[in-house]
Amino acid sequence: MIRRTTAAKGLALAAVLSLGLAACASSDGGSGESSEGGGGSTEPLKIGTILPVTGTLAFLGPPEIAGVGLAVDDINAAGGVLGNDVTVEAGDSGDSTDLSVAKSTATDLISKGVSVVIGAASSAVTLGVVDTFEEAGVMEISPANTAQDLSGYGPFFARTAPPDTVQGAAHGSLILDDGHCKIGFLVQNEAYGTGLRDVIEDTVKKGGCEVVYGGKGAGNEFAPGETNFGAQVTELLAQKPDAISIVAFEETVAIVNELVAQGWDFNGTTYFVDGNLSNYGKKFDKGTLEGVQGTLPGAQADDAFREQLTTWYSENESGDLEDFSYSAESYDATVLAALAAIKGGGTDGETISKNIRAVSGANGGTEVKTFEEGAKALEAGDDINYVGKSGIGPLNESNDPTSAFIGIYKYGADNTYTYQRQIEGKIEE
Repeated sequence: MIRRTTAAKGLALAAVLSLGLAACASSDGGSGESSEGGGGSTEPLKIGTILPVTGTLAFLGPPEIAGVGLAVDDINAAGGVLGNDVTVEAGDSGDSTDLSVAKSTATDLISKGVSVVIGAASSAVTLGVVDTFEEAGVMEISPANTAQDLSGYGPFFARTAPPDTVQGAAHGSLILDDGHCKIGFLVQNEAYGTGLRDVIEDTVKKGGCEVVYGGKGAGNEFAPGETNFGAQVTELLAQKPDAISIVAFEETVAIVNELVAQGWDFNGTTYFVDGNLSNYGKKFDKGTLEGVQGTLPGAQADDAFREQLTTWYSENESGDLEDFSYSAESYDATVLAALAAIKGGGTDGETISKNIRAVSGANGGTEVKTFEEGAKALEAGDDINYVGKSGIGPLNESNDPTSAFIGIYKYGADNTYTYQRQIEGKIEE
């Protein structure tokens, strides 16, 4: 394995700790400086979800659904929004292999009168429905979208997950700091996959190392939903990489099986991203994924929050919650929407759109950690800075978090992952 210089390591670390992003402003100017609205609807706030119940990202559905549900319960226990309980209309996003699922859900949610939707998990799915929601005046807040194409997309889209510049730099630095310098990629060909790959690749090259397969311009990305990876794995391994980064969703199961069949040693050489960081358990033979590492945007959920999520899911969805990816971001997206409605004095999408930056802390203000604290401060006429479960910074003019934590996780012999540490990345405009 080729070792890089100390200077190269320092460069990669700097890429994680201070990240520049040329972000374009949203079309409403994104001032977030004062309460806007007052003439909007004061009907009970109705939230829709467009989260993956089916498709290649279905493993992300349960924690995101639990995050929204728990947040709504907490909001209603604290008095609701503008004197009324919040309600939820649930919908399936499917995945990017069949956008008709998400488009049908979007139409259904709009017909049911939602003013804000939480989702989608897939950036490509959001790109297929975000215009539909905006045209209907519905605010969309994604807890998991990371594609750079969505930065500053418009005033009716925001997210509580950071853009790929943050995770990509952390992921690339992780690979380099492990001493790898010949990197191969297996990447799905859509906005999330190629966008994240591009940032990882840039970080690797800035660290003085090379991409030997699957890089930008090579043209060997795979289509979402692909199941046969024999030829790609053969071509990849022929380049003798010392590390492989897999940027995919559910396709990862087929990829791993093919790598096993062709003799790849995963321990300390293989890296997952948020799209495939899942507890695979008995899907693979014991020890298959031991030593594999992965990156996941978002602060590590503490034990008390995990317990609340698990209890909520068991009581409301009649199942066991095994993953917690993006649960905190889903919780925070829901709370931000509710606080924005209170600040603007209306539950319509436009009012939420105009006030979401302000309640996220864009103007500074009183730091609050719960919906209840935020609602009381707003009712007292204070500006607020909601510091939620995910640990993100205030939204910028592109409606992206200005900072976020990236968790580093590692798989054990049981093919499940555990938290190792986290790195904070910042987005500078």
